[in-house]
Amino acid sequence: MTKRRLAILGSTGSIGTQACEVAKLHEDRFEVVALTAYSSREKLFEQVRTFRPKLAGLVKPIPMEEIPEDLRFCEWVFGPEALTVAAECDCDDVLVSVVGMVGLSSVLTALKNHKRVLLANKEALVAGGQLVMDAAKREGENYLLPVDSEHSAIFQCFQGAAGNPVKSIALTCSGGPFRTWEKQAIRAATRAQALKHPNWVMGQKITIDSATLFNKALEMIEAKWLFQVEPEQINVVVHPQSVIHSGVEFADGALIAQLGTPDMKLPILYAMSYPERLPTGGARLDLFGLQGLTFERPDEERFPSIRLSRECMLSGGAAGCVLNAANEVAVGKLLQAGAEESMNVGRIFDTVEEVLARVGHLSADTLEDVLYADRKAREAAEAFLKTHL
Repeated sequence: MTKRRLAILGSTGSIGTQACEVAKLHEDRFEVVALTAYSSREKLFEQVRTFRPKLAGLVKPIPMEEIPEDLRFCEWVFGPEALTVAAECDCDDVLVSVVGMVGLSSVLTALKNHKRVLLANKEALVAGGQLVMDAAKREGENYLLPVDSEHSAIFQCFQGAAGNPVKSIALTCSGGPFRTWEKQAIRAATRAQALKHPNWVMGQKITIDSATLFNKALEMIEAKWLFQVEPEQINVVVHPQSVIHSGVEFADGALIAQLGTPDMKLPILYAMSYPERLPTGGARLDLFGLQGLTFERPDEERFPSIRLSRECMLSGGAAGCVLNAANEVAVGKLLQAGAEESMNVGRIFDTVEEVLARVGHLSADTLEDVLYADRKAREAAEAFLKTHL
């Protein structure tokens, strides 16, 4: 059986690390041919020793002499071009699990070079949805596969659609650590409080986004592009147990949902092996062990991120890019050392709303348009926070 050759961009992060684990579990099915990391050199070195790829790269450059002698068997690339070179390499699939706007150019580069993209980068669709979808359509069906657990769940549900019309999408979320908190308590919440997610173990940025529900706001925009649905067809459902990862309602009233343990290895491996299903090696869902499943409507007064996302989808253009950039700057400020005394969760909501109002409507017809909108939004966010902290 021919192995699928895999390039992993962001291999030392949470998604990348788990992708390496399932690739190792099924080493008869996958060959890891390229690995890149931002700056986690020691972790990358260990991965290179394990998988012996043809290409390895660090976005944050180091001198070649600092690469251990036993790792110089492969080609090393340093700087931002490491992502481009990896996305162009001789592989079948490119897992894009980097954080930030570099994900957009990586996705476009991979698709341009006829690689199947396994997408675990929100910015690509939130900021450049039309560009990405146009590029994916030129390559053919299923050249863009979602890795995010919710979008993977929706994609799996769509496999049973058989061309039938979709009425709505149920995009689930746990509600995060502030699910039952009052509005003012949420606004006053600190970094430490926002980082205490009840169900998932993730990176700091996505954990903060899950607390503010900006993670879900970004996923709404992603879902619009991935599944070609209208904003009013996307319903966010708070599901604290994180057992149902999302679902699709059809015209006849039937709702198909995907259930599983809160384990990212399942959606990662499903994308890697699609259309096959391979065991993850993790715990399986025990239906008899469940104590009950509950569902709530999101409160847009306490979590304005949901409202802002819907407004951005209706506005079109680069609004999603602006929302993402403003949120990223604000979250970065919250995560800065020593920032807890002056920065709280409420400032994230304020920053995004203010930047959307300040920047106004911008186009997103080209990559240059998107990068311009991203830059203007970041400048506006920095200026706002400078005067409001």
